[in-house]
Amino acid sequence: MDFLDTLIKKREGKKLTKQEIENFIAHVTDGTIPDYQISAFLMAIYFQSLDEQETAQLTLAMANSGETLDLSSVLGFKVDKHSTGGVADTTTLILAPLVASAGVPVIKMSGRGLGFSGGTIDKLESIPNFHVEVTQEQALQWAKQSNLVIMGQSKNLTPADQKLYALRDVTATVESIPLIASSIMSKKIAAGADGIVLDVKCGNGAFMKTLEDAQQLGKCMASMGQHVGKKITVVISSMAQPLGNYIGNRLEVIEAIETLKGKVQGDLLEVSLTLGAHMLLLAGKVSTEEQGKQLLLQNIQNGKGLAKFEQLLKQQGGDASIINDYQKLPLSSHKVYFYAPSDGYVQAMDTAAIGRASQETGAGRKQKTDVIDFGAGIVLKKRIGDSVTKGVVIAEIYSSTEKQGQNALSIIENAFEIGKNKISVPPLILDVIQ
Repeated sequence: MDFLDTLIKKREGKKLTKQEIENFIAHVTDGTIPDYQISAFLMAIYFQSLDEQETAQLTLAMANSGETLDLSSVLGFKVDKHSTGGVADTTTLILAPLVASAGVPVIKMSGRGLGFSGGTIDKLESIPNFHVEVTQEQALQWAKQSNLVIMGQSKNLTPADQKLYALRDVTATVESIPLIASSIMSKKIAAGADGIVLDVKCGNGAFMKTLEDAQQLGKCMASMGQHVGKKITVVISSMAQPLGNYIGNRLEVIEAIETLKGKVQGDLLEVSLTLGAHMLLLAGKVSTEEQGKQLLLQNIQNGKGLAKFEQLLKQQGGDASIINDYQKLPLSSHKVYFYAPSDGYVQAMDTAAIGRASQETGAGRKQKTDVIDFGAGIVLKKRIGDSVTKGVVIAEIYSSTEKQGQNALSIIENAFEIGKNKISVPPLILDVIQ
């Protein structure tokens, strides 16, 4: 059976065999299927979908299409975390050292950002001399010494997914739940962790706009974990407003450090503790979520989490003195303010618009080839439910040029809804799926 027969079979809504799926991924990887046929197949999946078994088989085939990271030589239950992406989502820089400081190995491959702001790797690269390009040998060596490695994703990891993702982006097939789930899970499986906590963002600043869609994706990935022998927990968290108050690469590094110093409360800390607690649960380190949160809070208060972050910086060549001297981090020179236009309360935010404003400052990429401005971004001074008086600063905007700052300001001005009545703050953790 040639690939055209497989394409027709899925177009007609029939179930594919394991062999047909593996052949498809093998030919995607070696380039023997033309892009127009791959695109047609993706569209067939978009309309006809895949069942749980097909999705799991696609995921495993993609995971095995390139290199995999063998973590068996690192003692203990290895955990990983993935977020579907949001604005001011700085949790990895907080929870990874915290979880590692509790004795659970975290070996994390992260990517660069495309869109609202930089990815975890961009944030780390804003730290002078921090090395994100790490060999497997280095990663294993460091993991055994510190329990913690955060590195850039290998170009040879899931090459089939890289090809499919690029085509999905230009063929209007990104929104397929099986394709989203297999893309995320294939990379996580190839990265070698025993257990994975997935943070599915939900709301106007997230890819999944409704709780129903977020739950559907979460259940798909949790079910896939059962098929591939991985422990999976899915946390669905709100993106009705930016998670933290600092948006941008340098700025988010600072907020992460301040959180590890015990100086930040609120949503960013709460989501970090929730995700970290579930990582500890998967590893068998604690027996309840509350115990996990308390252990992580204890390691903030006693300084173990911050010490582990410092160890991460030193082992990967970064300037650890930035922990106590933020002036060593880049900061863009141009600064403008958004002032409250009236008295009242912050009723709502257009989180996606705030993300686009950050992108306009230079903190995010519009195209993969764009160069990140590590010192650009936005600092929010108010959150939903906060009172404001006319003329008070709601946001500070940092950029390298006046034009960038004004472009960001024009977006920010329309991103806040201010009304006379005080409202309740929207819930943060919407669901947990295990």
